[in-house]
Parts: sequence; C-alpha cells; structure tokens
Amino acid sequence: MTGTGTTYHSKRFDGLDTLAEHEEFLPHKTGVKKENLFTDFEGKTSFGMSIFNLSNAIMGSGILGLAFAMSNTGIILFLILLLSIAILSAYSIHLLLKSAGVVGIRAYEQLGNRAFGAPGKMLAAIIITIHNIGAMSSYLFIVKSELPLVIQAFLGKSENTGEWFLNGNYLIMIVSILIILPLAMMKQLGYLGYTSGFSLSCMVFFLISVIYKKFNIPCPLDNENHNMTPNAHYHTATNGTDDFCEAKLFTTNSQTAYTIPILAFAFVCHPEVLPIYTELRDATKKRMQAVANISILAMFVMYLLTALFGYLTFYGAVESELLHTYSQVDTLDVLVLCVRLAVLVAVTLTVPVVLFPIRRALLQILFPAKPFNWLVHIAIAFCLIFVVNLLVIFVPSIRDIFGLIGATSAPSLIFILPGTFYVRIVPEDQEPFLSRPKIQAACFAALGFIFMIMSLSFIIIDWVTGESRSGGGH
Repeated sequence: MTGTGTTYHSKRFDGLDTLAEHEEFLPHKTGVKKENLFTDFEGKTSFGMSIFNLSNAIMGSGILGLAFAMSNTGIILFLILLLSIAILSAYSIHLLLKSAGVVGIRAYEQLGNRAFGAPGKMLAAIIITIHNIGAMSSYLFIVKSELPLVIQAFLGKSENTGEWFLNGNYLIMIVSILIILPLAMMKQLGYLGYTSGFSLSCMVFFLISVIYKKFNIPCPLDNENHNMTPNAHYHTATNGTDDFCEAKLFTTNSQTAYTIPILAFAFVCHPEVLPIYTELRDATKKRMQAVANISILAMFVMYLLTALFGYLTFYGAVESELLHTYSQVDTLDVLVLCVRLAVLVAVTLTVPVVLFPIRRALLQILFPAKPFNWLVHIAIAFCLIFVVNLLVIFVPSIRDIFGLIGATSAPSLIFILPGTFYVRIVPEDQEPFLSRPKIQAACFAALGFIFMIMSLSFIIIDWVTGESRSGGGH
C-alpha cells in the first residue's frame, strides 16, 4: 500500500483509501508526495531492522503474566500452548501476506474493505481499536502498580505512607500528561522509532535479571511480608498443595482459563505486519515471512525463559504480575529496582506507539476523506489517553484486562480476520473455494471462534463463581 512510508507502525493513510483500492505493489510516487508522509523511508528498512521492529511490536506487557500462567498449567502444558500459539501466529501472518499480495494492498482496514466492503473495513478498525486500547490499559496498569513502589524504594521507605506522589492513580495521570501525550501528538511515528530499540533492550535486561534472581532467592520465601498470609489465597489459585517449592509439569485449576488468553495476547503483532512489509527493502512475501518467523521465534525464546525462570523462582507463590512478586522478597533490592525502572520505561514509551494505529482506525471511520488536521489529531490522542486513564483507575486487576481483551480481540486478529480475508480475497481461479489452502484458512477462522467462546465462557464462569479472585490480585 502507499502511504506507509512512515515508520513501521504508523499506518496512517489519511484520505488514501480511494487510491488504495487501485494500488499495486509499488506506489505511484505522486500519490505519496501529495500526502507528505515519510516517503524517503519507502522500502528502505533492512532485513535486520525489520526483525527488530516486528519483535518490538510483538513484545508486550503480556510477558509479565507468563510466569503466573505457567504456575497454573505446569511446565509441559505451558510449553505446548506457547509453541502452538507461536506456530499459529506465523501461519496467520502467512495468510495475511498472501491476501495482501493478491490485491497489492498493505493495510489491515483496506483488506477488510476488499473482503467485505465498508462493514469489513469498520470491523477491522474496531477490532484494532479495542485491542490496542486493551494494550494501552495494560501498559498504564503496570505504571500504576509499579511506579509508586519504585518511588517509595528510592525514598528508602519500607511501606507506602500515603502521600499523593505514592498514589498510582495520580502518577499515571502525570505520566500521561508529561510523557505520553507529547509523544502521541507527533505527526509521524518516525521519531518514535528510536524509542523502540530502547524499550526492547530494557526488556532484555529484565530477562537477564529474572534468570539471575532464580539463583539468588531461596524458595520458601522466609520474608515476613510473604510468610503464610498470601498462601491462603494462592492455595486455590495454584496447584492446591502446600508444597510450594515443587515444579509442576502438568496441572489445571480454575485459573487455567486465563492462561490461553494471556498467551494469545503475547503474540499479537498483526496490525503492524503490513506496514513493516511496505517498508521492507526488496519486499517479497517470502522475505517478509522470514522476518515474521524469526521475530516470533526470538520472542518465543524470550517468553519461555522469562516464564520458566520466573516460575522456578517462586513456584506456587508467583503473582499475576511477576515484578510484584519480587517486591515481596526485598522491597529495597537495587537490582529489582533497576529492572522495574527498565520495564516502566519500556511500557511507557510503547503507549504512544500503540496509540497511532487506533487514531488511524478512528480517522478512517470518522473522517475518511479529510486531509490531515492538527486539531483532530491532538483531540483524538487526548480523548484516547483520557479513556484509558479512566479504565486503568477503575478496573481492579491486570488479569481482567489481559483476560477479556485476549479472549475477544486476539482471536479476531490472529485467527478470524486473516482466515476469512484469505477465503474472500484470493480469487477463485487461483484457488477454488474447496481447495486445501482455503479449507485450512476456513478451519483456522473457525478455530478462532471456538477459542474465543471457550475463553470467554471460562472467564465468565470464574467471575460468577468468584473463585479465588485474590489469587492474581495485587
């Protein structure tokens, strides 16, 4: 598609919709110049940088929930689930690239438009919006729960004394106004590309520290903060035995329902795939698929190591937000403090990046033919950040956010939309309706529906019975 001469995740095609319909692989420069986007980035991103960009798009705050997920499935089951989701994500990117290749369009909403007309475009835009608002909420939730603890530790206090600067709700408003809003106001995402590399290296530091800590923390946590009080809660939320210091290879319980959505949420990068494809130097479907496979493999290894070492450090006592569990051991530990700071920096800098696709989707729905307007641009950013702040202040646990969003939008982005787009877009003369690839794609979409209904019903049952809600709370 044209206009994605902006950096990989910008994906703002204001007023280029009509052009997109007739566009082939290589954009007509005139159409691009008119929009004054980052044209000089057109197809110039190297193979290595594209991998880096896509890995950064995949790497989300889901990584913090993975050790908790492992404590509720056991190591073997977790490995099987993570591997399946990774392979399915790669297959789904294959379907997207194939659909995009057939029509020469490289924008998610435009594929929706080609497959189902205006309703398809609307649906794709809405799902991307819901998904990314969920992602923004989970990032800000981490800031809300972690920043007060970091400030508290810097001030050398062992407990929260209740001042305003130790109140997470005030802190996320301050961070939103001072850091996120100014970054989100930028016209192009190109300038935020620098923060991508930085936030990825922060997460690598997080992984190294998790591995190091495994050999530093004794298993029965003898700290008075974490003595027997939480164990009453975790009793049902984990493996139902008193023997906390034993790794379970295979286990299920009421919390297992949250595991699949948390894992699904961990591999969603689908709104970003097509823009990265546009920017890739010598872009071919095969080359882009290689970028996707390597990125997914790298994140698979990173997720697995984080979950494994996080779980083997705390076993049954791990919480739904890994960093919180470390603070129970030693509130003033310097390494844990640095790790938290790194994760906070990473997630804060990712929020503006995630906001851009939502704004683009909203612009496509509300003002499809209007040229760029600073007032609208800034107003949408402000309203989105305001809504996300409200969500984070009033939704109690991070698991509710991960669980619900993962159960609805992730299956749509990973399974349902790529599968249905493929069946609708690839012409009959290339692949008949009953050919094997199309039947596979249709089954893939159906799998997404089954997966969505299953996850949602598990979560609703869990809420209705109110079973062990404290298990993953803070």
